[in-house]
Amino acid sequence: MPLQQDGSILNVTNVDIYYGTFQAVNNVSFDVKAGEIFGLLGPNGAGKTSTLSAVEGLIKPQSGNIVVAGYDIKEKSLYAKASMGVQLQANSFQSELNVAEIIQLFAGLYNVKLSDEKLKNILTDIKLEDSESKKFGQLSGGQQQRVSLALATIHHPKLLLLDEPTTGLDPQSRRQLWERMESMREQGHGILLTTHSMEEAEAVCDRIAIIDHGKIIAVNTPQSLIDLHRTDPKVIAASRKGRITLEDVFIGLTGREVRS
Repeated sequence: MPLQQDGSILNVTNVDIYYGTFQAVNNVSFDVKAGEIFGLLGPNGAGKTSTLSAVEGLIKPQSGNIVVAGYDIKEKSLYAKASMGVQLQANSFQSELNVAEIIQLFAGLYNVKLSDEKLKNILTDIKLEDSESKKFGQLSGGQQQRVSLALATIHHPKLLLLDEPTTGLDPQSRRQLWERMESMREQGHGILLTTHSMEEAEAVCDRIAIIDHGKIIAVNTPQSLIDLHRTDPKVIAASRKGRITLEDVFIGLTGREVRS
């Protein structure tokens, strides 16, 4: 199935999501293109998780459309889901399986033929060639995330969803994961990333959308958002370093109050 005419791998159009009478997502629209890392940023409760769940097909929006790799997720759900890979913030795998067995299991689930040589290449690529017999729980946080990312991409999906993938990682592990994301972008994958780290968003995202109270309030490149809002009094008031950062813009646009 070809991509959309504009090169988009993901199109989210006028999506509304309600929980009872509460509207969690209000007329949200954005797109993710091939070879792009797109960040979805927002305070707690802003609508990020609901939006991501709708893209994954876990919840059904009350209105609007979501198209993944040319497949409408309502009409061609299986094809849309087969075109995406998902890495969650936390994962739990069968405790009795080692790293190699987990990779083999997921390859089987996705009907991917996995020779011994290909398995070895995957382990080498994620720098775990000496840890294939380790149980997942014995790995460090960074190693676990590298395994999770390998599993999410084992079927070469056009769209990759990453939900706060670097939370809790040390700087070295975080940089390694950034490099993996950038490598996937170069291979033409579209990546939708949620993160609370403004440093991460500024470092790796080509474009970002800021969502608050269920609505998209800004979409642009990180630097363009900084340039567009650097004279906003609320953004200036949020600045603590004498220069305007993406975090200053984020706080200026979404407010200083802590969300539960």
